[in-house]
Amino acid sequence: MSCGEPHETDCSEVLDHLYEFLDSEIPDVDRDKFKQHFQECSPCLEKYGLEEAVKRLVKRCCGHDDVPTDLRAKVLSRLDLIRSGESVPERDVAAAPQET
Repeated sequence: MSCGEPHETDCSEVLDHLYEFLDSEIPDVDRDKFKQHFQECSPCLEKYGLEEAVKRLVKRCCGHDDVPTDLRAKVLSRLDLIRSGESVPERDVAAAPQET
């Protein structure tokens, strides 16, 4: 997605790191660049607003459920693999054998 206008920080960079921005997982310098970009770019601001609303909804609806420790560890491990650029196993992290 791009609004077609030139920006100091490209739309693709902002959107590639949008979840890190939402989760406050990027350096302050980058946060400031992204905030500036959102002031200049309404399509990216709209995408940010949508993702922020979804995140709040999920937190409100699911934020009080206890997550099994092993599932949390598997999910965090998979996120680390994705962030490092390593190949991710095809098997779904959350899939567990069904008891019959």
